[in-house]
Amino acid sequence: MDQTSPAESIPRSLFVFSLLYGGMTVIAGVLAYKQFAIGPLVVESGILAFLLLVVLSSAVSQLHGKAMADRLVLWGFLPLAVSIGLIGLVLLLPASPEMPAENLAAFRQVHEQTPRIMAAGPVAYGVSLLLNVWIFDRLRGKGGASSRGFWLMARGAIASAISQAVDTLIFITLAFYGEFPIGSLLVGQAIAKIVLSFVLVPFLILGAVALARRLDGVKA
Repeated sequence: MDQTSPAESIPRSLFVFSLLYGGMTVIAGVLAYKQFAIGPLVVESGILAFLLLVVLSSAVSQLHGKAMADRLVLWGFLPLAVSIGLIGLVLLLPASPEMPAENLAAFRQVHEQTPRIMAAGPVAYGVSLLLNVWIFDRLRGKGGASSRGFWLMARGAIASAISQAVDTLIFITLAFYGEFPIGSLLVGQAIAKIVLSFVLVPFLILGAVALARRLDGVKA
């Protein structure tokens, strides 16, 4: 007789957000190869995927608790590691002779990263996302007001701004210190990420929480 208990079901919002989260951990590094300008500030496009990681982890913390959000961040290392491994494997495989040389060169330029950059990314990811969840949860307090509307958005903005500044400091220092002067790059990236944290993240968190409640059939 099979005595294995049925698998526990998980909330639909947690399932959907986990899928999105895994995808964003993988695509962030690819998007980083294009830079865009916000007025005088120049920022790498990977921040857009990274800010979605902040939004998703914050929404999961809000609805399912800090422990679950921490688990989401830690499990995010799995798709990140698998994608890095697959990229390495593909780079080792011989290219088809029919592949245009310029296409192969472009592929290698995007995916062949130095060991320092490959190591810096996961370290910055883990520290900054766990820090974001921790700050977001601590700002919740004991009352219910911080879980709604303006205060929910304020918590998200503050946690994102601080964690993104830390992410910039860790990543740029580990990846580029000693290669060239990093002061201006640190300042520019940090300012851009903080600005986006206050302009975009609060509204995205509010929308993500509303979407999650809709997916779970919970009234706001």
